Amino acid sequence: MEPMLDSAGTALVGLMVTEAWTQARNGVVALWRRLRPADADAVERDLDEARGELVEAREEGEAGAQTERELAGEWQRRLLRVLRDDPAAAEELQQLLDAARGTLPPESAPGGVQLQARAEGSARIYQAGRDMRVQG
Repeated sequence: MEPMLDSAGTALVGLMVTEAWTQARNGVVALWRRLRPADADAVERDLDEARGELVEAREEGEAGAQTERELAGEWQRRLLRVLRDDPAAAEELQQLLDAARGTLPPESAPGGVQLQARAEGSARIYQAGRDMRVQG
């Protein structure tokens, strides 16, 4: 479940500055209402506040990337905590984020990195759209 959460937190934050934000936000809040109804209103406020922080940071330039990484980490942790109660909801979360990303034109979709490689013989290929750690 954790690799999905890494991408879910990043996708959620990436969607904050797109036309699909309202759809993604509403979907996440609905998920919270189902899993932890008492926290749903606070999560809705926190999502709106996080979006405001990100928009402001992006307007300032360099700070935007750092703020985006911090918010992605924060939402990854929050999503992990809520999905521990209902691991089956991870698929629902992935579907709602995919649906929101699917409404965007390809050039504006967050995380729109496309990698392609070809290896022959005993060559090794390492590719990453973001951070990568190679061991051994």
